[in-house]
Amino acid sequence: MNPELRGQRTRRDRRLDAALLESVRETVMSDVGPVTPSRVAAAVHATGRLLGTAGALAAVDTISAELNGLGPLQQLVREPGVTDIFVNGPDSVWLDRGRGLERSPVRFEGEEQVRALASRLVAAGGRRLDDGSPCVDVRLSGGYRVHAVLPPISTAGTLLSVRIRREEVFTLDELRAGGMFDAHIQEVLESLVERRLSFLVSGATGSGKTTLLSTLLGLCAPEERLVLIEDAAELNPVHPHVVSLESRHGNLEGGGVLDLGELVRQALRMRPDRLIVGECRGAEVRELLTALNTGHTGGGGTIHANTASAVPARIVALGALAGLSPDAVRLQVASALDAVIHVERTPAGRSVGCIGVLSETPGGQAVVPALEMRNGSTAAGPAWPELAARLGLDEVDFASARRMSAMPHLVGDNSGAEIAA
Repeated sequence: MNPELRGQRTRRDRRLDAALLESVRETVMSDVGPVTPSRVAAAVHATGRLLGTAGALAAVDTISAELNGLGPLQQLVREPGVTDIFVNGPDSVWLDRGRGLERSPVRFEGEEQVRALASRLVAAGGRRLDDGSPCVDVRLSGGYRVHAVLPPISTAGTLLSVRIRREEVFTLDELRAGGMFDAHIQEVLESLVERRLSFLVSGATGSGKTTLLSTLLGLCAPEERLVLIEDAAELNPVHPHVVSLESRHGNLEGGGVLDLGELVRQALRMRPDRLIVGECRGAEVRELLTALNTGHTGGGGTIHANTASAVPARIVALGALAGLSPDAVRLQVASALDAVIHVERTPAGRSVGCIGVLSETPGGQAVVPALEMRNGSTAAGPAWPELAARLGLDEVDFASARRMSAMPHLVGDNSGAEIAA
């Protein structure tokens, strides 16, 4: 087909789609009630448009997404593995399936359509997106966390970020089959939960911290009461007794704020068997460390860090926000946390790169590796004997790792040998 004729046909189809959308919108919105696919289908049929069976189904799907979903982005949600969607402009839509950011073929008709979608999503979350409130973060039913930024704060037009909470929770066996760790690390993770060690899962954005933490919490004994505290609810462990608390932002006057620190204090009165802070990002680290030091063992959370070795500095920085001195933070950490599990993104996907122990070294507090992934194999580090003792693991099964970590010339350069099966 001639390119000019193809362009004319595309523009005509867009006008028809826009006209159909507007007609169906008026029909659906004229009646009180939820916007359901059946109501949309009836409204499409009422237009008298001859679309055929396939065309009618496609129209219902598209219009339902426009009225009650993520609009043009809805098709991306259906793709397996997609955890994040980013809109940087009408013709700049990106997604993340765990292998890094990929450009999507989805396009918006213009800046007005992007802004309209952002405003509708934010309104569905009970907030306002306008010049007086140009940066908004909301959680929507269906497991979506939406963040929007308007110009002139954004210099490139309306920005939209969507984090997708998948209802499916993986088992440890499934995560291992997906390459996140091997059988040796799986045994350590299972022992860590069973022995009620307190831990932090560290990693960069999108590295799989929440996915791994949800799975680990599912290993807790059924008779235990889990209290989860999050800024935006993302954890969904498969467990019979889970209580979730979510922070609340202030209104336009700044009132009604409930931050994570206050929620941790409230949670301590709820008799938790395990207290979990979904993500330590501020002064709430003080309350979490205090709780872990006063009998609430087996808890923990996640923390942003590019490497395991950066975790102590991150905790000190967060403690400073709570008015704690570096020495006070180190004293709290020394007795509160038993292990750090660091996850990272590699060209092959998300994986557990290191399990370490927080220890005092000549250079200060540090995460000393106990187990590391090297070239696809698990290797023991200098802290392996200490972690193994805490976990009560069989010395026979891990004898080679103990012998390796006891060798001075290997401990000094943090080298390791593969653990024997």
